[in-house]
Amino acid sequence: MSWELSFILFVVAIVCAITALMVRDLLAAVFVLTAYSFAMALIYAEMGAPDVGLTEASIGAGISGAFFIAALFFVQRRSKD
Repeated sequence: MSWELSFILFVVAIVCAITALMVRDLLAAVFVLTAYSFAMALIYAEMGAPDVGLTEASIGAGISGAFFIAALFFVQRRSKD
């Protein structure tokens, strides 16, 4: 287990989380949250829990992202302010 890889993945996850909070476009927020979920899946796999990483990748990045995009059809995509 390389600490450099762990550090890079944690930085990517933190940047994705902050970016998801700051972005005004909901579709962009969905893509950033999907990237966050994939980064977390890589962190879990790198820490030695491939089953948790695979579950996070399939449910967190795949199914949740599809549900978020489907929900965007029913709301306005951009913020008014």
